[in-house]
Amino acid sequence: MDFPSFKTKIAGLTKKFNLNSPDGRKDYFLAKAGPEIEKLKKYLEHDTFIAYLLGKKGSGKGTYSKLFEEAVGQGKTVHFSVGDLIRQLDQEVRDPAKKEELITFLKKTYRGYLPIDEVIQAQLDRSTQTLLPNEFILALAKREIAKFGKKALFIDGFPRNMDQVSYSLFFRELVGYRDDPDVFILINIPENVIAERMKWRRVCPVCQTSRNLKLFPTLAVGYDEKAKEFYLLCDNPSCQKVRMVAKEGADLGLEGIKNRLVLDQDLMEKAFSLHGVPKILLRNSLPADKALDFADDYEITPIYDFEWDKKSGRVVTKEKPWVVRDDADISSVSLLAPPVAVSLIKQLAQVLHL
Repeated sequence: MDFPSFKTKIAGLTKKFNLNSPDGRKDYFLAKAGPEIEKLKKYLEHDTFIAYLLGKKGSGKGTYSKLFEEAVGQGKTVHFSVGDLIRQLDQEVRDPAKKEELITFLKKTYRGYLPIDEVIQAQLDRSTQTLLPNEFILALAKREIAKFGKKALFIDGFPRNMDQVSYSLFFRELVGYRDDPDVFILINIPENVIAERMKWRRVCPVCQTSRNLKLFPTLAVGYDEKAKEFYLLCDNPSCQKVRMVAKEGADLGLEGIKNRLVLDQDLMEKAFSLHGVPKILLRNSLPADKALDFADDYEITPIYDFEWDKKSGRVVTKEKPWVVRDDADISSVSLLAPPVAVSLIKQLAQVLHL
């Protein structure tokens, strides 16, 4: 797969935008992709799409879809994760009332080879020997989609295996109200960047917005004197500065997900070769020696260090350049999430023929 470098640099645009601020990002998106944003807003007034986010674990799938919604307007798109659905299922099957409600739904919807009670028991046992059938995942997704009404969907984590690549195209039938485009969004990212993203990733427990303590912090950073650690406060206005938390398993690093990374790469390659479905190619990194030909300096990921000034009672933020080796061992820089979201916005407008 060839992921070309996408140019977000605009000749004559010298203003620097604060990409850590919601207001700064709003001005940035309008400056970099204003015409496409207006076209997408108009499209979403009457039409929808289903976008399947495919990338290695930690590649930013949820972040990019959240930023797309931030740029284009809330209420028109929905991002949901199949992994989150399965984690929620684990809670449901342990609650007698919710379990009964789930079984009632599945009896009407699920059509698969494994009996419902066997699938649920496997979930209760957290069995790795009995994988959840594709038809069972589809039934869960159908239930989730029904909650959203007529909105464009960003689906994260489906397909989850090679067999499900073709299954994913049946979502159009599941939704029932549309004959709108299917799109695969493929994300290329160096594994060294994934490692740092995993280590410092923070998620809002309310709105599920994902940020990074070291690479993409929120505007407000706090310090827990008792735990002696810094933390992020969600800058989504509706969350009122909720403290963001580390995602479960993040401390295990790449070793804990090596097999998953290989499978994710295979999934992307199979999806890339599939005919008849438009592909959007998002690239996270740029060769360091050519980066400023494609992006402005403030679009390139720095790394942040924090110090606690006890005298003033404030967190002091220090920024420095961050250079990594990509998977081809080339000295590279990583793009911040907003310029990758600009690439998504522009390519999606093109794919939808707007």
